[in-house]
Amino acid sequence: MDLIERALEFEKRKFVYKNTSDRIIVSKEAKELILSINEIYKKNKDPELMDIMKRLSAIKQKAEKRLNMRITV
Repeated sequence: MDLIERALEFEKRKFVYKNTSDRIIVSKEAKELILSINEIYKKNKDPELMDIMKRLSAIKQKAEKRLNMRITV
């Protein structure tokens, strides 16, 4: 399962949101991983996959929150 390894590697990365493009890249990559893992989850309902998706969603939300703050100010 290369996808799960990619997700875990993404999760372990240290995120420094220095500029807007970094935030956009993190958000898009997280979304891609979440949607891909969700397709697998639909088939086998593995709770570990759900936990991974939740953690990735938290990272995505953090990046989007900082992105939205930057846009609205």
